[in-house]
Amino acid sequence: MQTQTLLARILVIITALFAALSGLYLLIGGIWLATLHGSPYYIIAGLAMLFTAWLLYRRRASALLLYAIFLLGTTLWALWEVGSDFWALTPRLDVIFFFGLWITLPFVYRHLAAKGGLARGSLLASLLVTLVVLVYAVFNDPQEINGTLSADQTSSSAQSANGIPNGDWPAYGRTQEGTRYSPLNQINDKNVGQLKEAWTFRTGDMKTASDPAELTDEVTPIKIGDLLYLCTPHQKLFALDAATGKEKWRFDPQLKTDPSFQHVTCRGVSYHETPDALQAKAGGSAPALCSRRVLLPVNDGHLYALDAQSGKLCPEFADNGKLNLQSNMPYPKAGGYEPTSPPIVTGNVIVIAGAVTDNYSTREPSGVIRGFDVNSGKLLWAFDTGSKDPNIIPAGEQLYTPNSPNSWAPAAYDAKLDLVYLPIGVATPDIWGGNRTPEMERFASGLLALNVTTGKLAWFYQTVHHDLWDMDVPAQPTLADITDEGGNKVPVVYVPAKTGNIFVLDRRTGKTVVPAPETPVPQGPAKGDRLSPTQPYSDLTFRPRQNLTGKDMWGATLYDQLICRVMFHQLRYEGPFTPPSEQGTLVFPGNLGMFEWGGISVDTDRQVAVANPMALPFVSRLIPRGPGNPIEPGEGKDGTGSEVGIQPQYGVPFGVTLNPFLSPLGFPCKQPAWGYISAVDLKTNEIVWKKRIGTVRDSSPLPLPFKMGMPMLGGPISTAGNVAFIAATADNYLRAFSVSNGKSLWEARLPAGGQATPMTYEANGRQYVVIAAGGHGSFGTRLGDYIIAYALPDAK
Repeated sequence: MQTQTLLARILVIITALFAALSGLYLLIGGIWLATLHGSPYYIIAGLAMLFTAWLLYRRRASALLLYAIFLLGTTLWALWEVGSDFWALTPRLDVIFFFGLWITLPFVYRHLAAKGGLARGSLLASLLVTLVVLVYAVFNDPQEINGTLSADQTSSSAQSANGIPNGDWPAYGRTQEGTRYSPLNQINDKNVGQLKEAWTFRTGDMKTASDPAELTDEVTPIKIGDLLYLCTPHQKLFALDAATGKEKWRFDPQLKTDPSFQHVTCRGVSYHETPDALQAKAGGSAPALCSRRVLLPVNDGHLYALDAQSGKLCPEFADNGKLNLQSNMPYPKAGGYEPTSPPIVTGNVIVIAGAVTDNYSTREPSGVIRGFDVNSGKLLWAFDTGSKDPNIIPAGEQLYTPNSPNSWAPAAYDAKLDLVYLPIGVATPDIWGGNRTPEMERFASGLLALNVTTGKLAWFYQTVHHDLWDMDVPAQPTLADITDEGGNKVPVVYVPAKTGNIFVLDRRTGKTVVPAPETPVPQGPAKGDRLSPTQPYSDLTFRPRQNLTGKDMWGATLYDQLICRVMFHQLRYEGPFTPPSEQGTLVFPGNLGMFEWGGISVDTDRQVAVANPMALPFVSRLIPRGPGNPIEPGEGKDGTGSEVGIQPQYGVPFGVTLNPFLSPLGFPCKQPAWGYISAVDLKTNEIVWKKRIGTVRDSSPLPLPFKMGMPMLGGPISTAGNVAFIAATADNYLRAFSVSNGKSLWEARLPAGGQATPMTYEANGRQYVVIAAGGHGSFGTRLGDYIIAYALPDAK
């Protein structure tokens, strides 16, 4: 009996010690936070825990009463700060709730000096109140929007677009207008839950020792006739039978990588048919070699043209099927200039651009955009975004302008207007711009419209002025004809931006259709730099309507949430476009952007867009030149393979560190959600519904399927079957949602990360949905080499 009493006494002392240590941590951290003008709650919490610990140590039942008051007060405080948001409430209440539950258990409270039935009852009542609040919050998410498209918006005609057969997907965005919409409806919102894996193809292309961290499988296959074409991260090209997934042919460009490559990726390939091929198809005869061709961009700065049926190189194209994109390029080297997105291909012209290494130096290749003859590979025109005369083509030893703004995301094309729409980034280095010339700023961070035949400027719209935040236009624009309030059809282009804005422009003129007023933004640039006093804010937007505050900070527990609040108040942050600083600047929306290369999906019949915005802050910190931080790279130093961590920015006065805003435990410091799927009524430009998407199953130490809303890389597609498909999230799933109301309809577990945009097509009367599951190196998802097709089991 004495032994049991001694053990019980030790248990109470250990409980008191935990409360004391927690109280001391919260008190010290709370005082630190208060000195930074943060919430005083943590000081109160620390004192409450310390007094509770003292009373427990003295074996006083009043410890339970004090803790009941503290728990009830914390619950009310949490509701005041974040409302009925379950995942925001959790770190405020989890440890406190479970500790309160612990001290009500018999082997604790029975060994207090007095049984304290009233005190225990009070604590049980407080625990019940907290539990009711949490249960209510599970079913009442204030971040979600639960609207439904009206009846007249839920009918969609299954008409082919621009003569494209309904069952094909012949371009990256299905159409060169970038709609990512299919008129197929065999798979629909009534039967999508029956989808089963139809076939799987393994490319065999995996990460090697010479690759950088940013090895990514972002491909969206294309489908023409009975063949599917896709590229792998190392730009191996495969042609598969669309019905079975069986390999027909492959081509390996023998890409040789090294860690200086910033990317090793291929988002897709392009397809072209000559008039002779169309005539041969109509007459039933075999087409001539390369009258149907696939165009493959390769990260070492080349473009290949191959016969679509056989995979043979096209001998009349450039140098036996291989076009050198490094010609007249400043600072040419493999991996310095990387075409990562499929080019636009018209009847006569290939329009291609590429990425350059971000934030490395002032000695980078040019961001020039070029037009080549689709048959011969001959250079037809150039548009050099940093040149005084952008259409000048260098002769002899002349070079294009180094470090000029580049276009790395897919472009879109309007055949009627003969205009190509190119998303443009910023001149590198990105995070300090005091050395930029007017020419470097003129076509930076916006949408560029060029005449495809001549390469002449049609118009340019800038989405960020003097961009210091790497706010490239990151996604393929989407073209659509929208009915305005007066019943008139307006040809528009939708431009998703990293800022969360979707700019809506008349694609003939570049004038705004949805207002985007210039809005004052924070000032106070770094030494030697300058700022624009205003930035355009579109009225169609997913950007946060309010700036972040300490209330928005998060963690797994109260302890790391407190650290995140301290870190937040130590950073410079005055809302969007807070300037980079040596202090450290919170960038939100972050460098990853609210929109990335996946773009949006637009059903032009229903005039509905499906989007997947995300919200993950980053921290940038300028590093002045000094010991260990030279202004020029050392002897033999070459490139960087990362877009996070230390970025040297050689040639300007500052290097920079770029990292997600994470707690010491590695959790995001901003509360969830970090990712959503949503639908927009394009007639009213209103968000109809918005849902969290993605779980922490593949991100947390335990495989827990908690739906928190995860970061994403990849985009959605939608179909006439009233279904939107998307993978993209940091967990390994392909999902289907109702376009009408956002209801989750189906999901399939993937063997690797699905950081790609899916596509759908029909073969032999059966509709398939295909996703590349190959993962993403720097995003941290599982790597693989899978191409997976799903179909209805009874479809014929």
